[in-house]
Amino acid sequence: MSFKFEKLIIWQKAMDLGEEIHSLSHIFPKSEMYNLSSQIVRASDSIALNISEGSIGQSKAEFGRFLGYAIRSIAEVVTCLYKAKRRNYITEVHFLTLYNDCFNLMNMSIAFKSQLK
Repeated sequence: MSFKFEKLIIWQKAMDLGEEIHSLSHIFPKSEMYNLSSQIVRASDSIALNISEGSIGQSKAEFGRFLGYAIRSIAEVVTCLYKAKRRNYITEVHFLTLYNDCFNLMNMSIAFKSQLK
């Protein structure tokens, strides 16, 4: 027995990204606990949450709307990653790895959303 969303690769990748970002947030300074750390974790968690919530909706249009929210959350994570890099909390290599993960997940999500129509 499983939920429909558990089989979705975009949900699985969103779950992985959320855990990576959560681990990353632990290296940020304590002064960012209620700012950038909290924001990036909430945004990354929101991706998988929106995919799962949308998948159990009543229509493809509703699912598409929630995928849009997930895609916006990916953009938010990317912006937080830029902030972290500019503040020297993460290396360029770490930034690029997570940036590429976000970029790939965004493209997969957009492609999946376009198939719902």
